[in-house]
Amino acid sequence: MAATKHRRTALERVEKFLSEIYFTDCNLRGRLFGDRCPPASLSCFQTPRRIPYEEAIGQEFTPARVGDSFGPTWQTCWFKVELSIPPAWAGREVHFVWESDGEGMVWRDAQPVQGLTKEGEKTNYILTNSLRETEPHSLTLYVELACNGLFGAGKGSMIAPPDPDRRFTLSKAELVIFNRDVYELLVDLEILLDMARLLGEENQRSFQALYAANQMVNVCNVMDPSTFPTARDLAAAIFNQRNGESQHTIHAVGHCHIDSAWLWPYEETIRKCARSWVTVIRLMECNPELTFACSQAQQFEWVQSWYPGLYAQIRDFVAKGQFIPVGGTWVEMDGNLPSGESMVRQFLQGQRFFQEQFGRICSEFWLPDTFGYSAQLPQLMRGCGIRRFLTQKLSWNLVNTFPHHTFFWEGIDGSRVLTHFPPGDSYGMHGRVEEMLKTVKNNKDKGRVNHSAFLFGFGDGGGGPTQKMLDRMKRMSDTDGLPRVQISTPDRLFSVLEKESSQLCIWVGELFLELHNGTYTTQAQIKKGNRECERILHDVEVLSTLAAARGGVFRYPASQLQRLWRLLLLNQFHDVLPGSCIQLVVEDALQYYSEIRSAGARLQEEAVQALCSELLQPKAGSTESTLVLNTLPWERTEVISRTGPAGTEALALVTVPSVGYAIVREPLLPPQPVAVRKEEDGSVVMENGIIAVCLDTMGHLTSLRLVDSGRESVLDGCYANQFALFDDVPLYWDAWDVMDYHLETRKPVTTLLKPLEITLAGGLRGSARFSLQVGKSSTLTQEIILDATCPYLRFLTQVEWKEAHKFLKVEFPVQVRSTNATYEIQFGHLQRPTHWNTSWDWARFEVWVHKWMDLSEHGFGVALLNDCKYGASAHGNVLSLSLLRAPKSPDATADITRHQFTYAVMPHLGSFQDAGVIQCAYNLNFPLHVVPASSAQCPAWSAFSVSSPAVVLETVKQAEDRPEAVVVRLYEAHGSTVVAWLQTSLPVKEAMLCDLLERPAAQGRLLLEQQGVRLSFTPFRVLSILLVLRQ
Repeated sequence: MAATKHRRTALERVEKFLSEIYFTDCNLRGRLFGDRCPPASLSCFQTPRRIPYEEAIGQEFTPARVGDSFGPTWQTCWFKVELSIPPAWAGREVHFVWESDGEGMVWRDAQPVQGLTKEGEKTNYILTNSLRETEPHSLTLYVELACNGLFGAGKGSMIAPPDPDRRFTLSKAELVIFNRDVYELLVDLEILLDMARLLGEENQRSFQALYAANQMVNVCNVMDPSTFPTARDLAAAIFNQRNGESQHTIHAVGHCHIDSAWLWPYEETIRKCARSWVTVIRLMECNPELTFACSQAQQFEWVQSWYPGLYAQIRDFVAKGQFIPVGGTWVEMDGNLPSGESMVRQFLQGQRFFQEQFGRICSEFWLPDTFGYSAQLPQLMRGCGIRRFLTQKLSWNLVNTFPHHTFFWEGIDGSRVLTHFPPGDSYGMHGRVEEMLKTVKNNKDKGRVNHSAFLFGFGDGGGGPTQKMLDRMKRMSDTDGLPRVQISTPDRLFSVLEKESSQLCIWVGELFLELHNGTYTTQAQIKKGNRECERILHDVEVLSTLAAARGGVFRYPASQLQRLWRLLLLNQFHDVLPGSCIQLVVEDALQYYSEIRSAGARLQEEAVQALCSELLQPKAGSTESTLVLNTLPWERTEVISRTGPAGTEALALVTVPSVGYAIVREPLLPPQPVAVRKEEDGSVVMENGIIAVCLDTMGHLTSLRLVDSGRESVLDGCYANQFALFDDVPLYWDAWDVMDYHLETRKPVTTLLKPLEITLAGGLRGSARFSLQVGKSSTLTQEIILDATCPYLRFLTQVEWKEAHKFLKVEFPVQVRSTNATYEIQFGHLQRPTHWNTSWDWARFEVWVHKWMDLSEHGFGVALLNDCKYGASAHGNVLSLSLLRAPKSPDATADITRHQFTYAVMPHLGSFQDAGVIQCAYNLNFPLHVVPASSAQCPAWSAFSVSSPAVVLETVKQAEDRPEAVVVRLYEAHGSTVVAWLQTSLPVKEAMLCDLLERPAAQGRLLLEQQGVRLSFTPFRVLSILLVLRQ
């Protein structure tokens, strides 16, 4: 008999029938497991190290019990579990259930077979689907338990520093009978209940689903499984009612975002990859339709090294098209801070790895969790064989909602890539009705495209997809009232989007994340290590290439360079370089930088010895001289410091040709020496014929004039080089965020410890030093340096930093009026507003920059250069460089140490392009190399030069696959269309254009002419040239 139904009681009736908490003695959920049986024996041993299986099983195991606790944090416990399945369970599905708050891995027959993580809803390892007499009833498993959770071991909150004393409890270890028919019915009811709840009272499908679920409860006797098929038929009747043709299609792809390091160290990530990926392989064996997108070549390489058996299985499923490598990069790197060349190497190392291992490169760039995306990325993607891009991070914007989910993204050079943000705004979906409905409702490009991505699986700390997620989506494949859901691949999705792309909108310029802009400054030592190591690898490659090209016995150190590059690329991961990681990770990262520094210094010395061996050999009657090497593509005249005859440091003015060297015996005399004088009021005046500066006793810049024109840079009554301290307490993400309201707490630094004193009285160099107290207990000492012939003033800064939740910046109020400031990015620059007219403008109150920023009006401007800083802002007429932060989570010790860095200020006439700001910023970051020599005079030598100042020769390296060829990479830096000649003294027999993966371009052959090689550039274009040398 039909009864009228009260919607709420009907809903709650079904909820209680499924509840894990209420009425489990008589509801369906309580019947999921049948009989239980403890292990025949359980024993363990504990180690502070992450050791291989072979070593672990040879240890002495002692008895253990369910309920025992293990630890502390980061320890590993190995359990030996001996199981005996009762014969009475014949014909039943038997699971081994393991619950603990650590991350587990089951080993069977010396192979990893299943990850076990309660937080990732994986607590069962299926021993048999139907126990047969012929199957072994007694077996031994090992469980490797990491004493950390899916998200590390934060004390009190997820992102708090790890609790070093946390203990991890084993709460369950048993054999159970798993009632598969109960499970299937539970999933049916869960989907119907969600449809009833979420489709809303105005939708008739909501009532159809509710009445079907209610009727299922009526017909289902939980004690009598023979009633289950009738109940399941009722569900199937709903699920089999099909959609109309216009319904949105969701492309579901399994995914498991694994941070290469974050709230756990690199070494734990290796195990997270194995735990997650072996579980995916088990799922694929049972679900041949399952696809799984997996990024980061580094993680594949780790698993290949540490788990070769698992890696072989992964390769099989890659070949079947189920396990799908994506992304094309070495790691999912930060999208803002790595240099242009570093970004190229992310793709070069990643794509080459995927090609070597799997026979193909990736066709989509995959960066779902990075804190903003450089406007140069589209060109770099295109140059690496990629035309498609997937992310979702801009859904985290604090201020403005990004207006698209599917669109074309155009970079600063005009390159475009098809870009898709999964409209569910997540890469960790669980296959629920609610997420499907959000995906459709939230899609900003309705009417333009009718397909979208849905990435399902536990992520960040690993975990990946579960069987239940797949089973939910099977029921939703084509059910009226819900979007169509199909297990798909990134390629299938993007191929459909490409067909539908005629109506898509275009977004031009950077994809700026309006959040996490503290990451441009946090962990300053990591930022400095990154910039320094980028420089070291650049210089080693240039000098090694020249040494190898000279012939002789020197061999280009390709394998050592690859190892060092991969360490640097690993540290560019999007929670390491940004500084949003725990102390253990910071220690690892600094250790890797230290390895790159020491190995790089050795390789550089070997290259210089080979390149200049004639000049470095002591010869009879030779006198002391100095070899000076320049790795930049323009001639430089600079003051260097060299060791004099008596072993003392002496200054010399030298001129060195582009990408080459010169021997210096008698230094040049400056056209105008630096004059330094102290005024009666204690202020210091310095002048070098180009700029004249006046400094007060506190180190403020009170005047900065261009000598020839007399143009003043500092605003009347203002101080430049003004340090300011801000309160820095974000809403939650401590290491990540600096909030707009920090600007309301500005306090100028005014406590003088040592007033300004002259330290070098002029000639080739003038300098003055002072010290300030910053905040409660920090000190800052600065040497302000002016060199002969140099157009900028340098500030060599040392800070003993001991603050908490403070932000230190230095400010330059300048006499320039412009609505936009210019910031260097990878292989180019872009403009951002200096006003806060709109919410899009003020959301960029703190931005990122590379080596320089500039504020110019017509005919005049001021640039700020730096050697290792990335955070900056320009508001009104104030240029500000962000120096240090002091967050307390997830690393309580972040930045509390001694820091040294240099920045510089450069006033100029005309545009920053014509004034050479770009070249000066390179010069500051790439010092000349000075080596004692013994040779007499020797002509200066230059390997490369470029005819146009608009074109920068960024990279000189040996080709990856051709030892007899050199790759040079150049880019147009001014934002202009220009023809440039590349000249070289190397014995080139053939030149051709190639892409960023060093594949020769069709019709890419270049003529070798008297003036060199002719190259055509449009604004910010990056060109790579393959030069084949005569042997």
